[in-house]
Amino acid sequence: MAVTAFLIRWLVTTIAVFAAEKLIPGIHCNSAGALLGASLLLGIVNAFVRPILLLLSIPFIIVTMGLFILVVNALMLMLVAQIVPSFSVDGFWNAFFGSIVISLVSWILSSFFRTSDGKIHTITHHPSIKKADARVIE
Repeated sequence: MAVTAFLIRWLVTTIAVFAAEKLIPGIHCNSAGALLGASLLLGIVNAFVRPILLLLSIPFIIVTMGLFILVVNALMLMLVAQIVPSFSVDGFWNAFFGSIVISLVSWILSSFFRTSDGKIHTITHHPSIKKADARVIE
């Protein structure tokens, strides 16, 4: 099950990065392999580097009421572009808007697989979803 959850998460991130590449003119990916590599590395960077940066930037996050998280996300995308040779991001603002697109697409696609218990399932086939036995009070 863990491998399936990882592959679903990677697929969601890949689709999100692909959408950002198509919607933001400053994000370029030369091949499908680069797209897969960039999305895999983005997932790894978001899992290990991003929490450290968020912890270090707590004062900025508080002062900006959370908007600084968007800057951290853009920096993660720029870091991936520096490491993956066939994936490029032209400037901070392209990374900023690209990270917003990636976040939105990932959030929307993940909602089809993640249930309220936090585990990844195909929601329409999840066995624990039951009809509520309740009445409406007016």
